Amino acid sequence: MQPIIIVLIILVVLVFIALVKTIQVIPQASAAIVERFGRYTRTLNAGLNIVVPFIDSIRNRIDLREQVVPFPPQPVITQDNLVVNIDTVIYYQVTDARAATYEVASYIQAIEQLTVTTLRNIIGGMDLERTLTSREEINAALRGVLDEATGKWGIRVNRVELKAIEPPTSIQDSMEKQMRADRDKRAAILQAEGVRQSEILRAEGEKQSSILRAEGEAKAAALKAEGEAQAIRTVFESIHAGDADQKLLAYQYLQMLPKIAEGDANKLWIVPSEIGDALKGLSGAMGNFGPLGGGSTGFNPQNPGKGAPETGTGPERREQPPID
Repeated sequence: MQPIIIVLIILVVLVFIALVKTIQVIPQASAAIVERFGRYTRTLNAGLNIVVPFIDSIRNRIDLREQVVPFPPQPVITQDNLVVNIDTVIYYQVTDARAATYEVASYIQAIEQLTVTTLRNIIGGMDLERTLTSREEINAALRGVLDEATGKWGIRVNRVELKAIEPPTSIQDSMEKQMRADRDKRAAILQAEGVRQSEILRAEGEKQSSILRAEGEAKAAALKAEGEAQAIRTVFESIHAGDADQKLLAYQYLQMLPKIAEGDANKLWIVPSEIGDALKGLSGAMGNFGPLGGGSTGFNPQNPGKGAPETGTGPERREQPPID
């Protein structure tokens, strides 16, 4: 009995193993390569698949999703003989599992080496400044070469990115100094432009202020002159309207003489010859005026009691003694 039980147990185990090898479940977005006696038979897609146990075997399981592979920094020489380190990132996707398995031994390593050689060819034709400012151009050229070369491997390169471009330390220091100098230059230019604009605006303001001030002074002078002219015209018309005689004019004339002699600095003043006629007319009108009756006496504003010098036919210059 025991040998039969052992045989049955072995048969059950073999059947279980055969079932396990017969039923193959492939996850979504994956594929499996099936070989029969070492030869490619078919590609298993996602889902439940049946294979012949102990005859068919799974060679490789491939992920069909888009993959991201970063490559380590690679030293590249530019056209002006400067060494820069460039980090790249490749986005690829397997489109043909059979080609990716049999056309290339390791498509990851092949893509990396192809990226390095292509990158060196592209950067070798550019100087450092163009390399630093032409990332899009480098990405497009690199993607075109990789996509063309990896098509027969069942690989599609969707995107290539330059993660970092690191020039030598000395070049970085020089670039930083140059950028700092450019920023200082732009700041100085902007400051000079601001000062210039400020001076222009200030000059324009002073110009407008001077023009407005001059216009105001001109209008004020015109109004003042017009007012004086109107006052003179009014006085003149009043005199003519009032029919002033010689007596009134002589009296007004005498009232103005003290104002002429006002001030301590008036050491010398002129007595007009017409003052005698005015005094004679006034003395004739006022019989009790006293010393004003004769033509040889006059009126001294500084000392009315003493009288003025004699008047002649023309103005005579008389010097008064200084007043203490």
